[in-house]
Amino acid sequence: MTNPTIGALGRLRTAYIILTLTTLFWGGNVVAGKLAVGEIEPNALIILRWAGALVAILPFAFKPLQRDWPLIRDKWWLYAIYGAVGFVTFNVLVYTAAHFTSGVNTAIEQVAVNIFVMALNFALFRTRVQALQLLGVVLTILGVALTATHGDLGRLLALQVNAGDLMVIIACFSYALYSIALRWKPATHWMSFFVAAVVAAIVAALVYQQALGGGIATFFAQLPLITPKGWAIVAYTIIFPSLISQIFYVRGIELIGSNRASLFVNLIPIFGTIGSVLVLGERLETFHLAAAGLVIIGIVLAEFSVRRR
Repeated sequence: MTNPTIGALGRLRTAYIILTLTTLFWGGNVVAGKLAVGEIEPNALIILRWAGALVAILPFAFKPLQRDWPLIRDKWWLYAIYGAVGFVTFNVLVYTAAHFTSGVNTAIEQVAVNIFVMALNFALFRTRVQALQLLGVVLTILGVALTATHGDLGRLLALQVNAGDLMVIIACFSYALYSIALRWKPATHWMSFFVAAVVAAIVAALVYQQALGGGIATFFAQLPLITPKGWAIVAYTIIFPSLISQIFYVRGIELIGSNRASLFVNLIPIFGTIGSVLVLGERLETFHLAAAGLVIIGIVLAEFSVRRR
């Protein structure tokens, strides 16, 4: 007979690994976004990454889709929320916000995802946060702030709030809603879930293109202008941030819950910094190492508090 304790520890190890990989690939997406400037338009990248993810997964998903189709048809509105809110809206808002606010603001404000998740879980389900878990959250926020301000926390006092900052906050709230909504994810195969949500994401991306990107015709007119580097960026975003990370994040929430899983999102600025050093040639500073240590300690403390309980 299987030892329940060993089984629980195995699930935790799996969750830690896949959530760390999730944020690693999302951190790589930060680097990809920087490399994409001048190579491909942001809206075109969003549409192509989800369309490519659909093409990649669809050949393997026919049987699960046939089996799960009645449930997908019955809960189509829920999949529409997952795709439109979780897969597309966050990126659209953050990409648009970049025209109005600084990268420092954006990096700091993204820690709001975890804060919103915890607040919503408490408001909706009375899920309480332990003292050590709260301390862990504070340490991870401090680590991200240290990274975003290049080691000078005094720069926080000079931050100005504008329309771009509001967009980032709304984006974080939208991803928190997506994380919470995964609680009601229908009991379908993961491929069925992903395909249904991605179809909704593509529709939402096209709506955003029509409303904010100059129209659908503009998207097709931009395709010949995408450079070879731009297409390489599309390939990366299809395989890693769009396909693997989204599937891993859903699985991570299934294993340890949205409160704990969303805390790993705070690793994104750390991995983004490492990627910037390795790929973009930016300089590694002492504060990067200090920030990484704070984020890791914060996550360990938050996890320890939950496991001890």
